[in-house]
Amino acid sequence: MSIVQEFNDYRSKMNDKILSADNKVLKRFFNLDTNAYQDGALSAKTKELLGLVASMVLRCDDCIRYHLGTCYELGATKDEVFEVFAIANLVGGSICIPHTRRAVEYWEALEAEQ
Repeated sequence: MSIVQEFNDYRSKMNDKILSADNKVLKRFFNLDTNAYQDGALSAKTKELLGLVASMVLRCDDCIRYHLGTCYELGATKDEVFEVFAIANLVGGSICIPHTRRAVEYWEALEAEQ
């Protein structure tokens, strides 16, 4: 199983469990997150690229994978994500380098699936 499929399967399974608990606050938070990334004054792709840079600076590998996958689905190019990696490392510092390595590995896995 690929790292992309493994991540997506786990995320889906656990999100189903979380949402099935029927906690109003969690459901509203998930909905807010979903709605925030819709097209608006900024395109959904731009918002996902922003989410990617924020996730890298905050050093959340799950979030990085999620945003990379969505960026890929929305047509982001390798050059665009590498510019995001550059900004994240500039803002976040060298502590972002290990996350950049894993992000590149995941991006390559996304490309390999097509």
